[in-house]
Amino acid sequence: MRGVWLATVHSLTGLPAGLCTAVLAGCALPLSPVTVAPLRAVVRGATAMQRARFRALLGAEIPDVPGVRDATRRTTALWRQTAYHLLALPFGAAGAAVVTAAWSAGLAFAGLSFTFATGVRGTLLTAAGLALLVVAAALGRGVARLDAAVARRLLGPSPTEALAARLDELARSRSQAIEAADAERRRIERDLHDGTQQRLVSLALTLGMARAELPDGPARDAVGQAHEEAKATLAELRGFVRGLHPAVLDDRGLDAALSGLVVRLPQPVDLHVDVVPRCPAVIEAIAYFVVSESLTNIARHARATHVRVSVVRSRDRLRITVTDDGIGGAAARPGGGLHGLGQRAASVDGTLRVQSPPGGPTTVEVELPCGS
Repeated sequence: MRGVWLATVHSLTGLPAGLCTAVLAGCALPLSPVTVAPLRAVVRGATAMQRARFRALLGAEIPDVPGVRDATRRTTALWRQTAYHLLALPFGAAGAAVVTAAWSAGLAFAGLSFTFATGVRGTLLTAAGLALLVVAAALGRGVARLDAAVARRLLGPSPTEALAARLDELARSRSQAIEAADAERRRIERDLHDGTQQRLVSLALTLGMARAELPDGPARDAVGQAHEEAKATLAELRGFVRGLHPAVLDDRGLDAALSGLVVRLPQPVDLHVDVVPRCPAVIEAIAYFVVSESLTNIARHARATHVRVSVVRSRDRLRITVTDDGIGGAAARPGGGLHGLGQRAASVDGTLRVQSPPGGPTTVEVELPCGS
C-alpha cells in the first residue's frame, strides 16, 4: 500500500516539479544560440532535482550521464535532458489531472454510498467507488512508471554513452594493470640488482681470492670451477635484470638505454633514436622490450651481418623499426618471441607488423601510442 501512495504522490508532484524545471529551461533556452553555459547549468540543476524526486518517492535511480570527451555527444545529452524538462510540464499536468480525477471520483462515490444511499443503490455506489479507487491506484502506478521510463531514456545515458563509459572504464582498468605490472618489474629489478646481484659479486670475489691462495690440486680446481660458475651466473643475472627494466631507462631515457643494448650485439647496429619529448614510462618500457627481444631473435636465428634500429616519435605515436639482412622467414607464431611482442604492443593499443620473406631482409615495425 505504501508503494501506491508514493506513486500517487510522485504523479501529483509531477506538475509543480515540471512547472519549475520547464520555466528554468525555457528561460535559459533563448541564450543557447550564444552560449550553452547557462542552459547547461540550469539543466544540470533541474536534472539533479528530478533525480532526487525519483529516488525519494519511487526508489528509482536515474544514472548520471557519464562525462564524454566527444563534443557532439555532450551536446546531444544536453538537448535530450532539455527535452525532458520541457515535456515535464504538460506530462506532469496530464498525469496529475488523471490521477486526481480518478481518486476524487472514487472517494466521491464511496462517500455518496455512506451518506445518501442505502440498499441496492448504496451497494452499487460502494462497489463503483472501490473500483474507481483501484483504478486510481493503478493509474498512479502507471503514470509513475511511464514517467520513470521516459526519465531513464532522456535524463540517463543513452546505450551509446553507457557503452562509451564502460569502454573508458575498461581502458582505465587496463592502463592501471599495465602500470602496476611495470612497477612490479621495476621493484623486482631493484631487488635483484641491490640484493641478489651484489651477493653474487661478493661470492665471485671471495672464490677468486680463495682460488689464488690455494695450491694446485683438486681443491683449487673445484674452487676455480665454482668461481667460473658464479661469474657465469652473475652474467646471466645481469642480462635478466637488464631485460626486466634497466635503471638507465628511467634516468636517461630510450636513447641511452638502447645504446647500451646494441653494443652487446655481435653484429654492427645502426641506431637512430629521436624521442622528444619523452613518452610515458610504460611506453618506454614496452619500446625497450620490443628492441631487446628483436635483437635477441636476430642474434639467435637471423644470421644477419648488419642491423638497423629506428625509434622515432611523431606527434602522439612512437614508431619502432628493426631491420636486419638475415635469412628471413620470421613470423609471429603463437608462443614465439614475435607473438609476445605483438601482445605487448596490443596491451596499450599498439600494432605490430612483420615483413620477412625467405632470404630476407626482415623488418619488424611496432607503433605505440605516446600521449598527446
